[in-house]
Amino acid sequence: MSGQRSNQGASRRSCDRCGAAVLRQEVGHRAALKVTADAAPMLLAEALAMVEPNRLAWCLVRLRSGGVELRWRCRNRQPCSHSVVIEHRCPAEAAQWGRRPEGAMW
Repeated sequence: MSGQRSNQGASRRSCDRCGAAVLRQEVGHRAALKVTADAAPMLLAEALAMVEPNRLAWCLVRLRSGGVELRWRCRNRQPCSHSVVIEHRCPAEAAQWGRRPEGAMW
C-alpha cells in the first residue's frame, strides 16, 4: 500500500470560521495530515499558482460509492485525470471578524 489513502472519504461541511463549503479528511496512514480544502474543484494551473509552503493542492478522487477522497497530488510525468482542490484559506473579512458575522453572505 502506498500510504496515500485514508480509510474514509472526505466529509463535506462548512468552515467554522467563514462558512465556506470545504472538504475535511485525514490523508495518509503513517504521517497523516488533517486537511481542510475548498470544496470547489479548479484547474491544475490555477491551484499550482496558489500553492505555498503551508498550502497544498490535492487530487480529488471520485469513489465508486459516490463520495470523494483527497489524495496527495499525483506526481506522474503525465498529468493525472483527477480534479484538483486547494487547501482552504478563509477570506480576509473572516480574519477581521474572527468568525462569520450573523447573517453574512460569505
